[in-house]
Amino acid sequence: MKFTEIKHLSHPQHTLTLVPAQEPYSCDGCKQKGFRLGESSCYECKQCNFHLHEECAMPESSAFHPFFKTCEFKFVENVQGERRCDACGKDVKGFVYQCQHKKAYDLHPCCMKLERTLNGDGVKLYLREKVSSRLKCLKCKSKNVAEDFKGWSYESDCGQYCYHVACVKDLILENWKKGQTSDTGLQIMVPNMKDAVEQSGRGKKGKKFNKYLTKALLVLKLIVSAIFGDPIGIAVVCFEQLLSS
Repeated sequence: MKFTEIKHLSHPQHTLTLVPAQEPYSCDGCKQKGFRLGESSCYECKQCNFHLHEECAMPESSAFHPFFKTCEFKFVENVQGERRCDACGKDVKGFVYQCQHKKAYDLHPCCMKLERTLNGDGVKLYLREKVSSRLKCLKCKSKNVAEDFKGWSYESDCGQYCYHVACVKDLILENWKKGQTSDTGLQIMVPNMKDAVEQSGRGKKGKKFNKYLTKALLVLKLIVSAIFGDPIGIAVVCFEQLLSS
């Protein structure tokens, strides 16, 4: 159940209101960027420009994740020392779920809540602890996010498409800062969007390319929706308009 107004200990002076977040914001709980569009929302104090992800505003006191079968995670507002999320590899700077083992695992609240299966228009994606041996992330072209960190990924059931959660986070934030959100999906798959459109009209090979690119955009859109909301919905519309012109 969602509450339209809440009191929160992290901001006791004012009531927080559940609002659609139409612009990127910095969550004052986990200190991660928020980018929620469509039906997604955040809790806001407009007077103080204070924001909380829904996951940060209404956490569970303890939680479990199937990737860590022996761990019970506790919601913690402050952690000691330098930590990183064991899902995306990004730094832990605020609210976090942390397991109770001596060598504790950490998960950002939004990473803890990632859907394990995504479905849309005949595409099914699965959340994986690491990239399968037969695949590489379509953005970084690697199996690992970093030399010492594998990172979670979403993979398609057909075995053709795979993106690290961390890479998709980086991509959306980088492109938003550049003012290029609308063609984000195209930039991953094809560096030159004009070339992509030209190739789409070259016989059977072009049609095959067109089909692959359209599917890749759909896969990306599903993953972005799971992580952020829907900031690149315009990309699909843009692409369809270019192909039909």
